Amino acid sequence: MNPLLERISVDPNVCFGKPCIRGTRIWVSLLLDFLANGMSIEEILEEYPQLTEEDIRAAIAYGAEMSRERYIEILSGGNE
Repeated sequence: MNPLLERISVDPNVCFGKPCIRGTRIWVSLLLDFLANGMSIEEILEEYPQLTEEDIRAAIAYGAEMSRERYIEILSGGNE
């Protein structure tokens, strides 16, 4: 498994169980939407200073895994 995926959290008690960046309530899908609409990584980091470049790359890696229809189990665990 890609080690970046450890930055993703899926918890049914947080954000309706949607994949989020661990320790935040920022949805992976939100970051992917920003990137798809032309926002740069630098712009996202300015808007969300609690994120790191690795968090954004983790969102991309998660999207890549999901697009392969290889559903990966993300251990639930609260946001630390």
